[in-house]
Amino acid sequence: MRETNWAGTYTYLAGKLHRPSTLEQVREIVASSPRLRVLGSRHSFTGIADSSELLLLHALPEEVAVDHAARTVTVSAAITYGRLAQALNAEGMALHNLASLPHISVAGAVATATHGSGDVNGNLATAVAGVELVTSSGDIVRASRGDADFEGLVVGLGALGAVTRLTLDIEPSYQVSQRVFEGLSWDALFDHFDAITASGTSVSLFTNWGDEIDQVWVKDRLPGRPERSDFWGATPANANRHPVLGRDPANCSQQLGVPGLWSDRLPHFRMGFTPGAGDEIQSEYFPPRRHAVAAIQALRAVADRIRHVLQVCEIRTIAADRLWMSPQYEQDTIAIHFSWTRDRASVERALVEVEAALSPFEARPHWGKLFLQDAASIAALYRRLPDFTRLVERLDPRAAFRNDWFENRVLGAI
Repeated sequence: MRETNWAGTYTYLAGKLHRPSTLEQVREIVASSPRLRVLGSRHSFTGIADSSELLLLHALPEEVAVDHAARTVTVSAAITYGRLAQALNAEGMALHNLASLPHISVAGAVATATHGSGDVNGNLATAVAGVELVTSSGDIVRASRGDADFEGLVVGLGALGAVTRLTLDIEPSYQVSQRVFEGLSWDALFDHFDAITASGTSVSLFTNWGDEIDQVWVKDRLPGRPERSDFWGATPANANRHPVLGRDPANCSQQLGVPGLWSDRLPHFRMGFTPGAGDEIQSEYFPPRRHAVAAIQALRAVADRIRHVLQVCEIRTIAADRLWMSPQYEQDTIAIHFSWTRDRASVERALVEVEAALSPFEARPHWGKLFLQDAASIAALYRRLPDFTRLVERLDPRAAFRNDWFENRVLGAI
């Protein structure tokens, strides 16, 4: 087999691909495989999901079970956020947030702490109220919020077992409007950072590190905040925009303040648009929010050395949580996301500059994106890593779910 990730930038090395259709088949496959990983929507840009054998869970029966009294929904792990949103809309319910793309699998996004945006919004994994997984012995483990080690199980990096079912917090459906502002000055951002990121429920800054911030996307729950006549000197866009300057915005979510369902506005791209392959490599780093301005200024200083390989950079905010391996563990962060061209060698040279610029600010990398930091440098950033390591050893004593990426980027010499 020769399977690739979503962008076609990583080719999986696995020699066998399993497609079980029942939970019992999953248990048998996991218990008998020397080494394996679960492959989701393939939106990771490294070998995090690679192994000698891969497990696809898409053939398992789809489940979306809404519990209105508990305000939760239990879902099969392989379901995408787009499909889940459709089911929740039919029930008049919603999630607290969504990522930029709605086409990623729920379990994969949770396992890597993928996120949306918002000063008070936790990443997508913070919605998890319960988890079911199959360990390397073939046993089923179920845990709920409040159970021992639950906060270590949620963002499991694919190393604890095959997650087969998740229970998520939900809430009544809501509407969101979205506006775009253009040409925000750096001085305005630095002088009013907190006010700008608080101007909506979810705020994204798009830049190529030029003389100004190209676009500010403000998504706000309705009834929203009073509309500003002046957005700190930035100009309201008079048409829909794409995050990458010059690209056709036809597949982007509706802007211009037109109200719409949460699921139609929180992502940057429309639910009905299914991307084939992204012509890009992605990286992302999470400095603590207290370092936001200094970290952004440090990246501006190296802009001339990275701009040639950059498509666009997005800056957002994410609230702190208690999940051991979440980049937001015990700290509010900003997210600095890079969409690069598909030139891996040039991207890695650019990442040398980026990581050096961010090194004074304790920036944690996104687990599903391309980064250079090794386990030794990452260990200093995660206080609960020793606890997580013990959890891995307990649930997977035969190391079936370990792979080279996990050894090199997470475990190291621990």
